Amino acid sequence: MDVSQYTSKTERYVIYAFLLVITLPIIVGYVWLIISSFTPITYGLIPHGGFTLKYWDFLTHKLPQRPSVWVVTLNTLILAVGLTVLDVLISSMAGYALSRVKFPGRREMLSFTLILHAFPSVTLLIAIFFVLRLLHLYDTLLGVLLVMVSLQLPLGTWLMKGFFDNVSWDMERSALIDGCTRLCAWWRIVMPNIRPGIAALSIFAFITGWGEFLIPYTFTTTDSHATIAVFLQSLIGDSTFVSYGQVAAVGLFQMIPVIIFFLFTQEYLLSIFSGGTKGTA
Repeated sequence: MDVSQYTSKTERYVIYAFLLVITLPIIVGYVWLIISSFTPITYGLIPHGGFTLKYWDFLTHKLPQRPSVWVVTLNTLILAVGLTVLDVLISSMAGYALSRVKFPGRREMLSFTLILHAFPSVTLLIAIFFVLRLLHLYDTLLGVLLVMVSLQLPLGTWLMKGFFDNVSWDMERSALIDGCTRLCAWWRIVMPNIRPGIAALSIFAFITGWGEFLIPYTFTTTDSHATIAVFLQSLIGDSTFVSYGQVAAVGLFQMIPVIIFFLFTQEYLLSIFSGGTKGTA
């Protein structure tokens, strides 16, 4: 939305100043992260000791008693991509059914889906632990992936339903009259009209999967199954010396793919707030 269409020049300056003030702590945090990862000593935001790359040694040398950073990066990528694909696929089918198909219990299912999203994941950890042990999926990437997908599905389903609700029935009816099946109409007619919704959900799911900490930390014990978030937490021990420069470097390394991903897809990410796109006949 273009603020200049609705506000005067003075009002725009006030709005920008307010936004700058409330985002300043976040900006300062990122600035400290960058400075600390390339400087031996920092006093606040003031660097001392010149430029150094010693905190980035984890890229070429395995840290003691910790997995290789490239192993945990691969694990994180597998979880993020797997979560994105499964969340978009299942949420699209579920959202389409809830938007287009009238069946008994539809309203109750919508309410139940919203209630499921209201549950914080931490309250379900013990129950999920027993389920994974029963299915022999504890301490596996597949088990962690299935848990993450199940926790993200309620939000994804509601989001996709909102986009489907805003697609015109006309094109879909025409396809069904011409002999297209419901599945064919969903895939070839409706899905191309909600590409902003698919892109927005994909970005949200990828960022969530890439930065997830609680689920991988709780349900994996083997170093070879760790993720970047778990690897980063292992650098902050209770009884060992914490190198905050190295913590900053690993944190910045974790952020780089997300920043690049966001820079190329931010336009689609903003469409998540639009509630879908109108279909045309």
